[in-house]
Amino acid sequence: MSKSERKILLDFEKPLAELENRINQIRELAKDYSNVDVSEQIHQLETKATQLREEIFSSLSPVQRLQLARHPRRPSTLDYIQAIGDEWIELHGDRGGSDDPAIVGGLARINGRPVVIIGHQKGRDTKDNVARNFGMATAGGYRKSIRFMEHGNRFGMPILTFIDTPGAWPGIEAEKLGQGEAIAYNLRQMFHLDVPIICTVIGEGGSGGALGVGVGDRLLMLEHSIYTVASPEACAAILWKDASKASQAAEALKITSWDLKKIGIIDDVVPEPHGGAHSNPLQAAENLKKAIVKSLDDLSEFSSQQRRKQRYQKFRSMGVFLEK
Repeated sequence: MSKSERKILLDFEKPLAELENRINQIRELAKDYSNVDVSEQIHQLETKATQLREEIFSSLSPVQRLQLARHPRRPSTLDYIQAIGDEWIELHGDRGGSDDPAIVGGLARINGRPVVIIGHQKGRDTKDNVARNFGMATAGGYRKSIRFMEHGNRFGMPILTFIDTPGAWPGIEAEKLGQGEAIAYNLRQMFHLDVPIICTVIGEGGSGGALGVGVGDRLLMLEHSIYTVASPEACAAILWKDASKASQAAEALKITSWDLKKIGIIDDVVPEPHGGAHSNPLQAAENLKKAIVKSLDDLSEFSSQQRRKQRYQKFRSMGVFLEK
């Protein structure tokens, strides 16, 4: 096994990995001693492993979910596109001289239905991450994404966006190139589009970088993804001048899918396989495809005017509360 293929374990995954290794070792030993029946022992250990996996992944803390959302092997936008799309043609450029690799997009079919897909793209290793700018889009990336959205709107194709970024690129050069204006323009234009828009947080949804492609009729989140106004590390540094308090900040920010569903920020949580999306990418993609197809079917029952009105009301109602 090469270094790049070596399994990456998070701290809370290690007890499960040790148990699975023990099961594999017993299987290997059984090959050398064919007259020894270890099937009952293996069955007991596999049952124990299943129970342990369910216990671990059903009681994760916010900071542990953050670790899963950032897992290097977590499926990316391009992984999901290849898994759920019948066809895929990638488009390039913002027609302003830029083709930001942190944003990918193009035309696809899902169950024969033509759609436009846009999403943040992180890298698989350090070299790829540097090339993709760690999924942090520039001003050109947001102009590129709105060009694709307007193309879909022109030809009546629903728009799917996949969110996976720690935030927009925070460099000084980004401001020179109009980063804030580009994101603000996207927010305004997405409210006006006639076609259905479904946004899914597939990993890390951070700050305005996520919101720049996050205005839609439906906002979905994969179970172990996170969506937040600022990273827990940044929040801790701002509030307590101590980034080591990120775990405390993660609890307070309500960054998990279930927390956000409870307070009405997102519409639905897409379940992940036990072990996270990286443990079974094909199953994660199948779950995501079902959720997207259902949302598309539901939204197709409304007129474009009704969808625009509901989209507006959806975001206007966020943060509204009554004091008792």
